[in-house]
Amino acid sequence: MDSKDLYALYQQHPVITTDSRDCPEGSIFIALKGDSFDGNQFAEQALEKGCAIAIVSDEQVYKGYKGEKQMILVPDTLQAYKDMAREHRRRFDIPVIGITGTNGKTTTKELVRAVLAERYDEMATEGNYNNDVGVPKTLFRLSVMHEIAVVEMGASHPGDIKTLAETAEPTCGLITNVGKAHLQGFGSLEGVIRTKGELYDNLAKRDGSVIFVNADNEHLMGILPKNVKAEQYTCDESKTNARVFGKIIACDPFLRLKWRSNDSDWHEVKTHLIGSYNIDNVLAAVTVGLHFDLTAEQICHAIENYTPSNNRSQLTETEHNHLIVDAYNANPTSMAAALDNFSLMEVAPKMAILGEMRELGDSSAEEHHRVVEKLATCPFDEVWLVGQEFKNIDCPYRKFDDVEQVKAAIAENRPEGHYILIKGSNGTRLFQLPELL
Repeated sequence: MDSKDLYALYQQHPVITTDSRDCPEGSIFIALKGDSFDGNQFAEQALEKGCAIAIVSDEQVYKGYKGEKQMILVPDTLQAYKDMAREHRRRFDIPVIGITGTNGKTTTKELVRAVLAERYDEMATEGNYNNDVGVPKTLFRLSVMHEIAVVEMGASHPGDIKTLAETAEPTCGLITNVGKAHLQGFGSLEGVIRTKGELYDNLAKRDGSVIFVNADNEHLMGILPKNVKAEQYTCDESKTNARVFGKIIACDPFLRLKWRSNDSDWHEVKTHLIGSYNIDNVLAAVTVGLHFDLTAEQICHAIENYTPSNNRSQLTETEHNHLIVDAYNANPTSMAAALDNFSLMEVAPKMAILGEMRELGDSSAEEHHRVVEKLATCPFDEVWLVGQEFKNIDCPYRKFDDVEQVKAAIAENRPEGHYILIKGSNGTRLFQLPELL
């Protein structure tokens, strides 16, 4: 069966599941296979539970099935899933905005979504469904009620964005930035740039595409395709080709800024975002909003009412402390930005609980040493370092093997009256700490 044949089955059974524990009556089960799981082994069980069709890639499972319901053999179930999702996406002649980047892509996606929702019935990626399973899942949520879509795309290896863009077929694209993350998979910063740039490559293949780009980012400006319209945003008013200009007013602790388009007065916005680095994410959302004909009032209203969640740049006030929780992810670029921002905040006393940064490959030791060197210049009253990557670094800071040791230390002597930055890769599980502090 080709993708059109498979999609015809979806039109007859318009519910897809990839989890054999969740098998709605009459749905299609796609037996995905990974390093530690094989959905093929549960295909027959899925049919017994209620699925009408099971799509498998294991020939023995296919030949051994004796039931009455339909089992379909394909070479690659994940590719079949993506092909079906692409066929579904093609049923909707609406703008699709693809968003990727090393840092800030989820915050930017949520800001863009909030802005567009002021005028349109939008559909956007939920949670962290931004990989080769999550993007098809997102696309299958498209329905006739939607007027515009925002699809987040994550990557940890070369070629990831290429395949996701081929699935989503965006009409517009936005790369938030490029930095040192997933170096174990990309190999180098240049590898990161090439992979993120695959979104631009995809857009260059289609007439009428639009790229929203930070004119202050030389890496992104350097890979812009010449045949695609670029709408630029910047904090540098000398860059007259930009459509949107922005300036930071204050971070006290929330970001306050003003922006203007190239033909308007300044508009002031008070956000609920922590970190001066978020000005780029806000200006990106402003630029997208203007492109899709939202008014300045609608854009400002959406941004001022957006509150971050999911442990991304959240300011939380507990009974005992003020917490800046940024524990969803960490890489050298985002860690440096978080430390810089916390250093500039005029609050006291300051404490930082920093978890190790994962997936840095051969660069890991060097990058963790750089964090410790940077800490020596930061005006923090106390620093706790969590994880094995910090263990052998000579420094005056308190060290912990894992989050469980941190929990024990908090139980023994909880900090009181502090502003505490909590930053680390998701795998360090520092997101468990706020409820204890």
